[in-house]
Amino acid sequence: MTMNAQRETTAAPGRRRQMLNKVPDVTIFFWVIKILATTVGETAADFLNTNLHLGLTGTTGIMGVLLIISLIFQFRAKRYVPGIYWLSVVLISVVGTLITDNLTDNFGIALELTTVIFAIALAVTFAAWFASEKTLSIHTIYTTRREGFYWLTILFTFALGTAAGDLTAEKLNVGYWLSAVIFAALIGFVALAHFTLKLNAVLAFWIAYILTRPLGASLGDYLSQARGDGGLGLGTVVTSALFLITIMVVVIYLSVTKKDATAPEAEAVR
Repeated sequence: MTMNAQRETTAAPGRRRQMLNKVPDVTIFFWVIKILATTVGETAADFLNTNLHLGLTGTTGIMGVLLIISLIFQFRAKRYVPGIYWLSVVLISVVGTLITDNLTDNFGIALELTTVIFAIALAVTFAAWFASEKTLSIHTIYTTRREGFYWLTILFTFALGTAAGDLTAEKLNVGYWLSAVIFAALIGFVALAHFTLKLNAVLAFWIAYILTRPLGASLGDYLSQARGDGGLGLGTVVTSALFLITIMVVVIYLSVTKKDATAPEAEAVR
């Protein structure tokens, strides 16, 4: 699915842009890596927490530090760099998962409540972003403030998607496979609405982006969880390694071919 969000081409008179757009173009590669990254976020968090016995607190601390380091490089970059950008997405996927898991497992907050909490947090972030920048388009991430809104939004989409995915698959007993089918169908409906009913491109993008998180989480759990728990029993090690290798191959391909790089915009707008 390819949904190119609306582009802005104007800025305040005399204002000089400090960087090129900092996110990739929305191509099929974008959606493939995004879903793979969300799956890794689910399985890698489980692997570090359970298999390596780091615990939720230890895992959250380590991954949080790695995310901060990655985002420092991302914010310092003046253009979209596939390796840095997608590393940040993978790490924020893991951290978003861990935030939800901490609230549920360590603090005993019900999945229904965490889903509502992160839905509200995401809505507030969108509102503040739009009030400040008058756009939610990812094709206009060429200022530090917009990039800050962008990554905060991404974090909340992962946390919300984890809560919604676990709520559907586990708490409501829908199951991992059926949950994945449901979320995939919802994404398909959004794509159909965009291409046939002219649903706003920016709105369609963000709805689909949010839905890919519970889709990826459901797929990750289905592949990694034991057969007795409704999964295929591949384990978190095999599932995480398989998806990480695939992400690396695609990112290397994009780094070489530049197929997902957005068209350069003018360095100055007067």
